[in-house]
Amino acid sequence: MDNAKKKNILIVHNYYQIPGGEDTVVANEKKMLEKHGHKVILYSRNNAELKQMSKLQKVFLPITTVFNPRTYRDIKKLIRDEKIEIVHVHNTLNLVSPAVYYAARRMKVPVVQTIHNFRLLCPGATFYRDGHICEDCVKYGLKCAVKHRCYRGSKIQTLACVLSTAFHRMTGIYGKINYICLTDFNKQKLLGLKQIKPERVFVKPNFVECKNEYIPEKDRKDQFVFAGRLDKLKGIDLLFEAWKRMGEEAPKLIVCGTGPMEDWCKSFIRKNDVNIEMRGFVPNDEALKIIANSKALVLPTQWYEGFPMSIVEAFSVGTPVICSDLGNAGSVVEEGITGYKFQFDSIEDMITCVMKCNSICESTASKYYEKYTEKRNYAMLIDVYESLKNEI
Repeated sequence: MDNAKKKNILIVHNYYQIPGGEDTVVANEKKMLEKHGHKVILYSRNNAELKQMSKLQKVFLPITTVFNPRTYRDIKKLIRDEKIEIVHVHNTLNLVSPAVYYAARRMKVPVVQTIHNFRLLCPGATFYRDGHICEDCVKYGLKCAVKHRCYRGSKIQTLACVLSTAFHRMTGIYGKINYICLTDFNKQKLLGLKQIKPERVFVKPNFVECKNEYIPEKDRKDQFVFAGRLDKLKGIDLLFEAWKRMGEEAPKLIVCGTGPMEDWCKSFIRKNDVNIEMRGFVPNDEALKIIANSKALVLPTQWYEGFPMSIVEAFSVGTPVICSDLGNAGSVVEEGITGYKFQFDSIEDMITCVMKCNSICESTASKYYEKYTEKRNYAMLIDVYESLKNEI
């Protein structure tokens, strides 16, 4: 056991209707903290509740998305009853709402918000629109998001997000809480919101536990892997074109995943006779075994990403990552140490990285143990919590 004082921690999370990576992070951090003897209370809502709402409740949804009185009451009561010392927020959209910040502040308990996406700056949360990177809301104001229907393709729903963000910027609450960003790139983007001070922003990546044995590079197959959703956002079309251009020199590429471009991928392989094998949906454990036996994971993403867990999973088995130089993916991969980065829209640059990828499996594994284990992550999280104790 560690020597850190045991704390009473309230984790707050609004689950999306479709489970995602944020949910896994919440579960992992809760389990980790409890393992070390901390008392952890989870306050959660699920957007699946929206389907059961009455017509009257739906009428008030744009208001409760901005500030939900139920959340305010619930959080104050939990803090009082459970003697909460730290409130750790992950997601507040749609049902929890930023009311959690005000409740914690009212009870004089410090708040830290993990930033999983870019929603505080971009209502669509991705900085991606119509096939390209878009930062219009940072440059020209949040009204741009309404014009382009950036949240769920709806002007009304986007307007609700915009009004919520604008209101809480106006109250100054975003400058009164603390933040955990997953990468330095993430931190720099967040600091684009002027009321947030650098001293309130910490960088702590997510972690994964190594479940597979390390395979020495000399014993690995001459193959590369793509694991993810098959769509343009992930750069699948550029990846396939790169393999086509390599011709007979192309190593084997195994593709694990499904998505809207699955039929296009199969058609491309038939027409061009490329050295690509489609595996369809592959369970995570099986995909990791494939990655562990490959020369590299290729991630030609065309957007900033949140925190690509697939990268750290690859690191955990000593597999380097070839990725585009954009955003968080580009921030995580260290050139020549844990992988190689190419100009995001350059097929030739990608090919160069594939051809030179060798002899860095050991340094990739070393970097994983240095930065991305549960043990290291716990120490980083406790350091963040300790820095908050005298804040209010």
